[in-house]
Amino acid sequence: MAGDRRAAANAATVLRTVLDHGPVARSDIAGRCGLSPAAVSRQTTGLLRAGLLRELPGPAGRVGRPRVPLDLHTGAVGGPVAAGLHIGVPSATFSLVDLRGTLLARRTFPHQHRPAAGLSAAIAAELARFLAEYDTGRPLLGVGAALGGWVDPDEGRVVHHPGLHWRHKPLGAELSAALGLPVHVDNHARAVARAEILFGRPEARRSLVHLFIGNVVDAAFGIEGTVHQGPGAAAGDVAHLPVPGSDVPCPCGRTGCLQATASDTALGAEAMRRGIVPDPSVPLLVDAAAAGDPRADRMLRERARAVGRAAALLWDVFNPAVMVVTELASVLHEGYLEEIRGATTALSHVCDDPGRIVGPHAGPAVLPEAAATVLLSRIFRDPFSMS
Repeated sequence: MAGDRRAAANAATVLRTVLDHGPVARSDIAGRCGLSPAAVSRQTTGLLRAGLLRELPGPAGRVGRPRVPLDLHTGAVGGPVAAGLHIGVPSATFSLVDLRGTLLARRTFPHQHRPAAGLSAAIAAELARFLAEYDTGRPLLGVGAALGGWVDPDEGRVVHHPGLHWRHKPLGAELSAALGLPVHVDNHARAVARAEILFGRPEARRSLVHLFIGNVVDAAFGIEGTVHQGPGAAAGDVAHLPVPGSDVPCPCGRTGCLQATASDTALGAEAMRRGIVPDPSVPLLVDAAAAGDPRADRMLRERARAVGRAAALLWDVFNPAVMVVTELASVLHEGYLEEIRGATTALSHVCDDPGRIVGPHAGPAVLPEAAATVLLSRIFRDPFSMS
């Protein structure tokens, strides 16, 4: 490995060790990560100068002594933050998070009826106002943006998003020019997977499958801490994964596709057709179920079981250490997650532990955290890449 790459890898190793074990003394970092004490000393000095680490006060308030613990710099004074932008079909969500993925601020920007041509400019302008309002003087590292569909993160380009009617859109460059900040873009299923690997359950670092059920249906697979993208970053399209037992027609000409059967778009439209909600909205359907409407509850349970049957197919292919399912009802209410677990284990040939099927660790903050993690994951991979 060339010198610059080795230094970046060593810095990332130190930063990840502090993420996992901090506060931790310098003298303990080497034993935990396998680097020499000299290498740890060099990297911690650089990370302190970059503002990514901080020394915590030692005995009698002293700093800088060998046993003084180091931690990620998440302090309200001087601790850097990352901005997150999740672009959904009906709305965008803005967020600010610290280096541990803790949500500091968020806002929703509805945009459902705006034309596709000017949408990114409108989102950028509103995001700029959000960042100005929540500017407390802490260093802003940049923006992570996440959305569904086929996204090429290396080029910052949305290859295809059917719900937003975007094709070959240079979203990263457009947002960066409008905001004057570094902007990195990725698919939201991969973004959630990276957030789970960085900040979630330890098992996720061994292997995970993430299934995202929203207006767009996506998936992501990670192994040994790396999320698979595939050539052209096209991995994760499960819109036409067959749902056993479903006969819902799909625009592709087949029946039983996951997108047509279980997406928010399909569920919301059906709920409105049945007169359960006034608008084709899954959040309204979830609210109706929580208020005691048995029709809404029945629809959400039917959707959960359909998701579980599709998840069983993915489980048997990958057999991950953990499967994370991001689906609104199950994120908010454990009972719908139990429906997903039950349907998965009933159909899967290898899943014998339903406890390995979980919701995202961040709960309702999953998308604001994941969007910012598009940026943070790059920093934890190469801590000095943003300088």
